[in-house]
Amino acid sequence: MKKYLAELVGTFVLTFLGCGAAVALGCGAENTAAIVGTAIAFGLSVVAMAYTIGGISGCHINPAITLGVFLSGRMSAKDCGMYIVFQVIGAILAAAALAGIVATDPSAVITTATGANTCAFGVTNGLIVEIVLTFLFVLVVLGATAKTNGATNNFAGLAIGLSLILIHLVGIHFTGTSVNPARSIGPALFEGGDALNQLWVFIVGPFVGGAIAALVWKIIEPAEK
Repeated sequence: MKKYLAELVGTFVLTFLGCGAAVALGCGAENTAAIVGTAIAFGLSVVAMAYTIGGISGCHINPAITLGVFLSGRMSAKDCGMYIVFQVIGAILAAAALAGIVATDPSAVITTATGANTCAFGVTNGLIVEIVLTFLFVLVVLGATAKTNGATNNFAGLAIGLSLILIHLVGIHFTGTSVNPARSIGPALFEGGDALNQLWVFIVGPFVGGAIAALVWKIIEPAEK
């Protein structure tokens, strides 16, 4: 149970700090500084949680990563399912906290008050973006944490967090960047509208991308020494 609760806490922190930065900075397609700030916030959240709960649960804090780890044969089906459930709960709690903060701030005038995801250029574009970016992200996670990949796992948290910054810098313009179904489910439940109608894109896309990453890693993974 401790590792499940660790995933809840980690996903709460990621969603609250990442989406909170997007809300506080007014992240949008025309606000370059806010895009950079939001990307950094998501990446640093992962770095912080990697070194906080990594020794407890592995710090997935993302159902797409959990699926990739499961398909790579590194965890049981039970743990996979429980990780995802607790990740989603953590994201929902974070979105509720963030929505409460915004609702009680009379100076807040923000279009997307919960940092929810939407497909700026249509669902097809959004699906492609989420599949490709999640594939890249999960591949980094699998490679950086692999015991068969030399000593790279000593710096896994840093590599994963920095890669997430890069992914957000690319993806925010198109979808707001999810690459994480739990992170999208929580805010969408409170945002409604397009965020809720298009939520399937931010569930299907990351899961497909994570599955492809698992397949690719199985092909290129070094042999056990």
